[in-house]
Amino acid sequence: MIRLLDKLQDTLDALRAIDFLGPLALRLYLAPVFWVAGTNKLANFEDTATWFGNPDRGLGLPMPELMVGLAAGTEVIGAILLVIGFAVRWISLPLMVTMLVAAVTAHWENGWQAVADNSSAFASERLGIFRFEDAGGATERLNSAREIIEDFGNYDWLTSEGEFVIANNGMEWAATYFVMLLVLFFIGAGKYASIDYWIARRFRRIDRRAP
Repeated sequence: MIRLLDKLQDTLDALRAIDFLGPLALRLYLAPVFWVAGTNKLANFEDTATWFGNPDRGLGLPMPELMVGLAAGTEVIGAILLVIGFAVRWISLPLMVTMLVAAVTAHWENGWQAVADNSSAFASERLGIFRFEDAGGATERLNSAREIIEDFGNYDWLTSEGEFVIANNGMEWAATYFVMLLVLFFIGAGKYASIDYWIARRFRRIDRRAP
């Protein structure tokens, strides 16, 4: 039994030869997320700045034009750097800040869920400083929308690829992206498929005994 476990562990250890696939997957997943977010801000700069600065129906941030420029620039440049694997640990820091600001200013009041789900453990709970949205109201709105579509539209065709949902705009996605960036901050861009690796290999002392 011990020999079998040793062999299984050896197999796992051997897979470290391709451990660069982990950070590469994170980078390629996050890059389009930030590219779309940044380019959308730039394409709708004035409207986004108005929303950033509006204290009643927006985020109420100071110097909204500057904030939009910083956020959009960080996201667009960050997306490019993530794809090519250059300065990944450095760019992860401002991207994490962007996600924190988004979570606190745009999503905090909506609780955790990105999509309202009445079956979620966070659907109708209050915990400390977090306010978890009561999904009952979202369920009522969703049922009303379904009734309208069933009466006036082709419901079967519209739902053939998936059911309708109600967005809750909670912190879930911002928190998820933050955690992914946190991993990249600590482990870096990964071997082989990143400029960071080749720069470090050429100009920095690397412990060749490391796996």
